[in-house]
Amino acid sequence: MRAVDSSACYYTQPNDYEAKPISTEAQQTLPRAKVSLTAPERRVVGALAAIYATRMLGLFLLLPVLAIYAAGMPDSTPVMVGIAMGAYGMTQALLQIPFGRWSDRFGRRPLIVVGLSLFFAGSVVGALSKSLLMIILARSLQGAGAMSAAVTALLADFTREAVRTRAMAFIGISIGASFVISLIAAPVLEALIGVSGIFWLMAFLAVMGLVLLRFAVPRHGELEQPAGMERAPLQHVALMAPLRPYFVGVFALHFILTATFLSVPFVLLHRLKIAEAQHWKVYLGVFLTSFIGTVPLILAAERVARPQRIVALAIIVAALAQATMALQHGIAWLVFTAFALFFAGFNFLEARMPAGLSRLTTVADRVGALWRHRRVLGQRLDGVNVGDSRDSRT
Repeated sequence: MRAVDSSACYYTQPNDYEAKPISTEAQQTLPRAKVSLTAPERRVVGALAAIYATRMLGLFLLLPVLAIYAAGMPDSTPVMVGIAMGAYGMTQALLQIPFGRWSDRFGRRPLIVVGLSLFFAGSVVGALSKSLLMIILARSLQGAGAMSAAVTALLADFTREAVRTRAMAFIGISIGASFVISLIAAPVLEALIGVSGIFWLMAFLAVMGLVLLRFAVPRHGELEQPAGMERAPLQHVALMAPLRPYFVGVFALHFILTATFLSVPFVLLHRLKIAEAQHWKVYLGVFLTSFIGTVPLILAAERVARPQRIVALAIIVAALAQATMALQHGIAWLVFTAFALFFAGFNFLEARMPAGLSRLTTVADRVGALWRHRRVLGQRLDGVNVGDSRDSRT
């Protein structure tokens, strides 16, 4: 028998005992079957994305209007305003990882119910609050319902690995849509029903999330996880050197975002003399304009050999925009341009960093928990620090 290449694939024909290689080049050109979401998977993905969106919409709705509202309360100080802006982030950061672990132990659905119930309770407290201290308590309760990890885990339980990335993308789309809707709707809602009315709307959204969980998400049908699959220890993932820039980056990114919305509403109201009810027009124009910068950044990152350079460019653009708003915020066109440039960089980085993170590790559940932990911790700490800096200037 003649020697053959051991790396090739073989078949054996009847009455022919000589192994013959099949062309590996031909194998590579075979068309791959496209894997689509099944009907049950689409139902679960849609329901969980809607549940996620209801909570994120509730949190984002306060972002453009809470700072001005909190500043007008009788017990208001700049530091207290900062704490009110970031209180939900601290409790969410503290409980994000425990909620994920508890969902492994007690089940995804019970932890989602607990999270939505805490969010409902915090919304009711906020609607009835007459002091900034009670607002801080309300925001802390809202953040304590840190159900994001449980929702993501439940989504993974119901979807096959081949379509899981696509399913997770729907969650990302729901978050992005919630953010855009909130920027536009919040000033209008504040003018119509006030901040207390927004809190009541949040409570209603929490109830809608519970209804979706009860009637739209099946109680059975989770996929079995591989028996031999092991998860890396949390401390090991946290200390992985290639992941550190992503963790630091997302912390800084959301630190800056919440700090921006702690300052920009006051600039629009007091320096540019734009009525609060008209702020939505600014946010809508800025966000739409920002796509002129975001789309080229995304396309360039996909086409160049070293996308890190595009990431660096986006960071520089966002940093220059923030510097411009800090140094010159009395000229409307300059503020709007800088604001749009910041969002161009922010939108790109917000989409790019999770994609880069997913390529570096296979322990996505733990990394996702740490990712969200640093994001919400950044949202919490920036509120306190910016409030403190405002206090030092008064």
